[in-house]
Amino acid sequence: MPTFADTLLEWYAREARDLPWRRTRDPYAILVSEVMLQQTQVARVVPRWEAWLERWPTAAALAAAPVPEVLAAWVGLGYNRRALRLREACAVVARDGWPEDLRELPGIGPYTAAAVGAFAFGRPELPVDTNVRRVLERTGFDPGDAPSPDVGQALMELGAVVCRARDAACEACPVAGACASAGRVVIAPRGAAGTKRERFEDSNRWVRGRIVEALATGAPLPDGIELGRLERAIESLVADGLVRRDAKGLSLPV
Repeated sequence: MPTFADTLLEWYAREARDLPWRRTRDPYAILVSEVMLQQTQVARVVPRWEAWLERWPTAAALAAAPVPEVLAAWVGLGYNRRALRLREACAVVARDGWPEDLRELPGIGPYTAAAVGAFAFGRPELPVDTNVRRVLERTGFDPGDAPSPDVGQALMELGAVVCRARDAACEACPVAGACASAGRVVIAPRGAAGTKRERFEDSNRWVRGRIVEALATGAPLPDGIELGRLERAIESLVADGLVRRDAKGLSLPV
């Protein structure tokens, strides 16, 4: 009788999306994909990842790239700090090679280290992102101490396209027959009744992104940003090392 893992892997082999970073074992290419995918939709990442790899095909190439060019290429992906940490990590790799413990690289946490370890180096590690965690909690599946890299990919795919946070499609789930929550998943409400979510355009993160974009590409700042919001965003960017401020004004770090 097929196990949970057998059924999951059979489904993944048949239904997995053809994503370009799944066709490589290059740790640099996989690292770039994992950093770009943090809180950014797959459809947006695919063309940006392909353009990035064409421009900087190796860790050494990215490490040698000027910071303003790196930030300009990152515009629109959000959280510009990630671009700087990625470049710093590649500088370490270019100098010393890939460390055994990938968490030694700047900006690389447990999840990203496990993802690169599994998908590039074939290590028996399970990268647990929000999709994987949700699938494990709902199904009760225990992947064991040494899961194959394909199990991690399959769990991610299941959480991304079937066992989703806001829409658990149990009727289409390949492992519903062995799932502890099949047909009984409760979707939590988005927020308390009567509350309004902040628009992204009203957030400090949005203003920060527009400032970096203006400095990187020469694009003008949008009209109507209140001076207090602008100053708060600039101060936070300076504190994070993403923007320099001197007597000549604002600039990107060199």
